[in-house]
Amino acid sequence: MAELHLSVIQTQSLPISEILQPEPSWYALQTYARSEKKVVMQLQGKGVETFLPISKEIHRWSDRRKTVELALLPGYVFVRAVLTLQTRLNVLQTYGVNSFVSFGGDVPAIPDQQIDQLRLLSENNINCSETPFINIGQRVRVRGGCLEGLQGILASRHGEKVLVLSIDSIQRSIAIEIGEYKLEPI
Repeated sequence: MAELHLSVIQTQSLPISEILQPEPSWYALQTYARSEKKVVMQLQGKGVETFLPISKEIHRWSDRRKTVELALLPGYVFVRAVLTLQTRLNVLQTYGVNSFVSFGGDVPAIPDQQIDQLRLLSENNINCSETPFINIGQRVRVRGGCLEGLQGILASRHGEKVLVLSIDSIQRSIAIEIGEYKLEPI
């Protein structure tokens, strides 16, 4: 008679909480004025992954020059976590943290790609500065240069930004390539 061998495959069971736990995401925190570095140090002490984009600037005084590190986005720090109630409380109870950035009560996650882009700028000390957030289709005003005060709608044509000026009464528009001009939303 033939022998029948059964083999048992050993599996290691994981708690259901580990199986269903979402991946951590990046979130923005609003901080009190000029407390970004303190917030980062405190959160890192609590084991929270943080990111603070820094820009280096040379400040000149009458007797010396010094390179200072400033927050690229003043008043904001980024944290990477699974946003549970306990994590939110832990972060919000940190001195210097005002709130999570939220819209309609929801705290939106920031895509990793956007954090990676900020990290690239910060690590390579690329000369950059904060500017108003402007969308294509938004009314804007030119600041500085020979076009100072010109108002129109920001558009894109062949991948280039253009300012569209409209003359309503004759229903005609003119597009101007704006290149390096600074814009502000109206």
